[in-house]
Amino acid sequence: MSDSRTGTAPTVLRMVLGKRLGALREKARVTRETAAGILDVTPLTVRRMENSEVGLKLPYVRLLLAAYGVADAEAEEFVELVKAANKPGWWHRYRDALPSWFSAYVSLEDEARLIRTYEPHYVPGLLQTEDYARAVLRAGAPRNPAELERRVALRAKRQQLLTKPDAPILWILMEEAVLRRPVGGVDVMRGQIDRLIEVVARPNVTLQIMPFSIGPHLGAFGPFHLFRFDLVDLPDIVYTENLTGAVYMDQRPDVAAYLEVLDNMSVRASGVDGTRDFLQGIRKEF
Repeated sequence: MSDSRTGTAPTVLRMVLGKRLGALREKARVTRETAAGILDVTPLTVRRMENSEVGLKLPYVRLLLAAYGVADAEAEEFVELVKAANKPGWWHRYRDALPSWFSAYVSLEDEARLIRTYEPHYVPGLLQTEDYARAVLRAGAPRNPAELERRVALRAKRQQLLTKPDAPILWILMEEAVLRRPVGGVDVMRGQIDRLIEVVARPNVTLQIMPFSIGPHLGAFGPFHLFRFDLVDLPDIVYTENLTGAVYMDQRPDVAAYLEVLDNMSVRASGVDGTRDFLQGIRKEF
């Protein structure tokens, strides 16, 4: 319990605490069925608490910690962390423009030490200009102007993490098609490519282009993101998105498969040193 990071993003902290709660149960040799009986709930509820699929209720947590024989001081520290995990993150202010399945993504992004991304369709949100973001969002489901601007504002707010003192490392693999797909018109594309040229100079941003010339590759089925954290309780997490929702994966075989694909593509993509020249060459075509 020495890793007491009350500054951790709420959703991420809830994941950590859920795993710790499960570990404490196993250490105490208490089955989920027995834990469920203590709370007068189903074993499924206990599993969902440990997998952070639901919030952690303080009365439930206190009962379980007592049943698991956790010492008073350690239990109190755990309870304080649960209180922190139950507080809304900054993105809660944008809940009117944030799909429920995407709030966990923002929390992961906010806490990650390393973010690796493969993007075959659009410039990743963390690197988009407001004009480019507006054009992409406008092309999706119909939205009224107010909702559209709230989403653009949320995207701009997320980008602040790249310049904070403990900014994560962002490593992006992006298809050449992203740069050649006209989004929002010539001026918008020029502005977007200028933004990319600017950000690749930052020490915490690595951008590699997957040129058409490399042909087919393992990652071409769709975009995905891998998050890595400094929290010992939290494994790497892979995020994939579809038309109506998203999938978060933290099982080792799943994550290992995506990590292998990222490593493979990184070797085949253009070298980091050539990214700036590649971008400048395409910009001249607009």
